[in-house]
Amino acid sequence: MRVPYDTMKGEFCRVLTKKGLRKEKAELSARLFADASRDGVYTHGLNRFVKFMKSVDNGTVDLQAEASCAEYYGFFERWDGHRGPGNLNAYRCTERAIELAKQYKIGVIGLRNTNHWMRPGNYGLMAVDNDCIGIFFTNTVPNMPPWGGKDAKLGNNPVVFAAPNGDTPMLVDVAMSMFSYGKLEAYKREGKLLPVEGGFNSKQELTKDPSEILETHESLPIGYWKGSGISLALDLIASTLSGGRTSKMVGELPAETELSQTFIVIDINQFPDRDEILRKISDTLEDLKLAEPVKEGVPVHFPGEHMKQIREENMKLGVPVDEHYWQNVLDM
Repeated sequence: MRVPYDTMKGEFCRVLTKKGLRKEKAELSARLFADASRDGVYTHGLNRFVKFMKSVDNGTVDLQAEASCAEYYGFFERWDGHRGPGNLNAYRCTERAIELAKQYKIGVIGLRNTNHWMRPGNYGLMAVDNDCIGIFFTNTVPNMPPWGGKDAKLGNNPVVFAAPNGDTPMLVDVAMSMFSYGKLEAYKREGKLLPVEGGFNSKQELTKDPSEILETHESLPIGYWKGSGISLALDLIASTLSGGRTSKMVGELPAETELSQTFIVIDINQFPDRDEILRKISDTLEDLKLAEPVKEGVPVHFPGEHMKQIREENMKLGVPVDEHYWQNVLDM
């Protein structure tokens, strides 16, 4: 089933305004959710919207709260999200980091007391649309064991790296687990096994069954011990820069909230070798694609390369939707 992009965005906006969010804020939030599905990140678009509204209803997310600057130190500022909508808080902090980068070459925002930022790739695209490099990361509730451990002590702490490259920017948007929990839920709903092992079952065995991983909350770190270490580092840096909670502290709350996030933007336009930087980015990405493919007819591509094609197809044919989630939105 496919739904026109504008219809999806309109339904999201209708639900948000019905819940009391101001029209301009509702339109922005709706666009961010719809853009995620439009670009093929269905787990953090329509699918996540339903879960987001449950967080609003149970009081985890304060729809009326807005992020504000708490401390400022030139190119670096600390912001407080006041437990407001995570995507709106992240959008505002990315916007501010871009403003700082235009002034100082680099802008850094540490955001505390915020909520799930939904699809973080949206913020990477904001950076590249302004000829900037973007680096963004967040902590989460503990949902991944440290390497060699059984208990979930780490968050899967997603990170985004974005670099401009004309209309096909490089966009790395990954969690520190093999699969995000949204992706695990999607595989479970479809009754499919994961393509590779994604976590541990109750017997501490690696498994491709998403249901088993969702039950144990023991996802597999990317790169095994390496992903475990990177997750820890991202958590400590995000909580330090923001003055906010670590994943351990988030886990002590009754729900996943009061997260810590970092937004780093670098304006390449202010470097004397701007054109050379863009050329190197383009040449590197094109060279990567020249690698001989393992499977004949399946060429190598760089992260973010297929997004343009997916976006154009979904704008033309309509955005694919899970009928269950779509009906949930229509019933709200």
